[in-house]
Amino acid sequence: MKNEVFDFYDRTVLKSYNLDKTMQDQLNALGTLDVFTRKHCENVAAITCRLCEYLHCSKKFTEYCTICAYLHDIGKLFIPPEVLQKPGKLTEEEYSIIKTHTTIGYEMCMKDVKLRPYAAGPLYHHEALNGTGYPNGLTKKDIPYEGQIIRVADEYDAIVSKRQYKSHIGISDTLKIIIENTTPSEPIKSSAILKEIVNNAKFGKNNPAVVKVLLKVVLDDVYYEIACAQDYIDYLEDNLKRYEQIKKYYKKMTESKSDYKKEYYLAYMKGFFKENENVDNYNEIFDDYKKAYVLRKEKIDNLYNEVKIIKKLKV
Repeated sequence: MKNEVFDFYDRTVLKSYNLDKTMQDQLNALGTLDVFTRKHCENVAAITCRLCEYLHCSKKFTEYCTICAYLHDIGKLFIPPEVLQKPGKLTEEEYSIIKTHTTIGYEMCMKDVKLRPYAAGPLYHHEALNGTGYPNGLTKKDIPYEGQIIRVADEYDAIVSKRQYKSHIGISDTLKIIIENTTPSEPIKSSAILKEIVNNAKFGKNNPAVVKVLLKVVLDDVYYEIACAQDYIDYLEDNLKRYEQIKKYYKKMTESKSDYKKEYYLAYMKGFFKENENVDNYNEIFDDYKKAYVLRKEKIDNLYNEVKIIKKLKV
């Protein structure tokens, strides 16, 4: 299929893809969810869109799949907040409640003629190729392609994003978990009763082809983040040089004996000041720039380390 660029968040694109007021109202209903779930829906849609592009999906399928992804958790509108937003580990009963968001979301879409075409997003995004997923325990042959793509996007964002109930997990560690879930389980020697399980043992939970392009998408994101951080590093370096000049003239001013020279060097200092900067606060601002520089340099080093690890990962 032709590789066409599709930017889900472009306003012109949104207008041209049948997202009329009725559908916009439905999508906006996600705004009543907690902030973590709403952001998660947006992230999964964005990742899904890019996965489709790397998989060389058609523009039409990419559009369809992305909207399915955006709606994948719409069923959580009807999950009790005390369960959905629980800060600790869920009990088995609570987890059973959470799992109903797939069928609830599917039913919501099926009841609305505008959303019906995208019902696959809510229904299939937790199904696994090896039959261990929910709500129906489907296997690879019965899980539509869009469901396989959204599952990977959903799993990645769910693990890597910091939520109220867990601490942050690094990018490469997240990918390792996803790759582990993509690896087939060991073949099972069993009676004919378990033949179906044996047949499905050749699959992991995730589609390997989708996970492979996820690595490319993530690498692109990391490189983009490095570029942005480097731009800010360049900005900080320019300001640090400017403040070194200010510091030099401040030292000369304080060491001067005559008022004339003091005023002379003070005028030079002021020539380097920007808005809201002055003799009284320049040291504090200088320290802030230095701290920011150290933090950004550390961030870039960490990101480059992630790149090295990701490049060695195999699916």
